[in-house]
Amino acid sequence: MQDATPKLTKSNGSRRGTLIVSGTLLVVLAGAIGMQVYRARDTQAAEQGGQESGIRPVSSAAMQKPVGRVNGQSITYEQLAQECILRDGSSVLEQVINRVLIQQACAESGIVVSDAEVATEIQRISKKFGLPVDQWQKMLQAERGLSPIQYRRDVIWPMLALKKLAGEEVKITAKMMQDAYEDSYGPRVKARMIVLGNVRRATEIWEKAKANPDAFEDLARSYSVEPNSKALGGTVPPIRKNSGAHPEIRKAAFKMTTPGQICSGPIQVDVGRYVLLKYEGRTDPVDHNKDEVKQELFADLQEREVQRLVGETFKSLKDKARVDNYLTGESKTPVEQTASYDDIPSFE
Repeated sequence: MQDATPKLTKSNGSRRGTLIVSGTLLVVLAGAIGMQVYRARDTQAAEQGGQESGIRPVSSAAMQKPVGRVNGQSITYEQLAQECILRDGSSVLEQVINRVLIQQACAESGIVVSDAEVATEIQRISKKFGLPVDQWQKMLQAERGLSPIQYRRDVIWPMLALKKLAGEEVKITAKMMQDAYEDSYGPRVKARMIVLGNVRRATEIWEKAKANPDAFEDLARSYSVEPNSKALGGTVPPIRKNSGAHPEIRKAAFKMTTPGQICSGPIQVDVGRYVLLKYEGRTDPVDHNKDEVKQELFADLQEREVQRLVGETFKSLKDKARVDNYLTGESKTPVEQTASYDDIPSFE
């Protein structure tokens, strides 16, 4: 997956900051929690996400008022709204639906995210980048198109709300620390990769690569179905031992030890997806002081685990919800939970 924040990594200590920003934006924005026009009413929890939206409710009379004129002909607010719905209505409505899910869950659980908590979180994140809040917000505006209001309302508030809804303490184990340490500072496998769409073709190309490893780059350009690495002759970023690539790819990559070696057979990574690897060596370990990086690794893992819990919490809210989307004509019923032995009633 691509790094979501290519320009926000300039300051020192930015690895943690990058995780916070990219993780938050990916979980929250890609999860369609952000919202552009909704202002909630009726409950305290619902109001929090829209307090600073800068958008006022529109009365029926105001809908008929002009928002512009062309040679004396009025264009009404209602006409503008209809045009906006035609262009972006389905995507914006989906965003609104997801936000309402969070607001309803907060109301049911008595969860409140105060303006002070939002401000504190923004200060915490900007501090990790070594920037004053105003400069941090200007950077987000320039590089992500997020105004300060959008950032507070569409990113920070939903994230804090979901963290509270998750209600679980993050636990970092010794193994998690060791895996993160190896990924960040240990050697990685340099390799070329060919991705193929069926096992027959994968076996055919694997046999050709085994017979002539020097032809692997040309085979990648000719047969790989992954366009980015295909154009580069199968070149991919160095493979980490414990994260990033598919587990089967990591396992096969770290088994190989001889430059030019071809993997022992096609590696299935999904239905109709097979991978071939050519080993080209390992990167040198990153120079560091082990004691000095522990705190940074621990903070990274904490943030990663928080993001995981937030994602699971949001998915759970969606799975349990009944949603009727009249704009698209689609409805979704709650996902039935799988019964366990303990769920079966006694018939004594």
